[in-house]
Amino acid sequence: MTRAKQLSKHLERTTTGPMWHGPALAEVLDGVTAERAAARPIAGAHTIWEIVLHVIAWAEIARARLKGESTGDATPAQDWPPVAATDPDAWQRVLKQLDTSYRLLATDARELDDARLDALVPGLDYSVAVLLHGIVEHGTYHGGQSALLKKA
Repeated sequence: MTRAKQLSKHLERTTTGPMWHGPALAEVLDGVTAERAAARPIAGAHTIWEIVLHVIAWAEIARARLKGESTGDATPAQDWPPVAATDPDAWQRVLKQLDTSYRLLATDARELDDARLDALVPGLDYSVAVLLHGIVEHGTYHGGQSALLKKA
């Protein structure tokens, strides 16, 4: 299996599983209601909803960076997009967007060759492979946060 295909599978598994260390994002978020996702059980901490929007944002930023479209620092609103609505339909749309954003990034990653994986992200000082591994790690980290908030 090529490195690109391996990375693509890791990206997909970040949301869908299986993960060796525990539940994937979709598994963590299974059964979380819109009300629970919007709740702030720990003062000053992000909500599950905010975390999911943040994870989506970085998958989409990574896709843009692969295309050379976004190389600067994310603005605060790009990094932590605001929650626009907290009704059940809006939550379902966010969950669908999470799945879609990671699947699209995985599809893009699958098409890369080793030279492209080793190349620097345009305008940045790290490689495309580091970017994609970082997105896997980022999603996994925030999945763990969400799992803790789900129990809080």
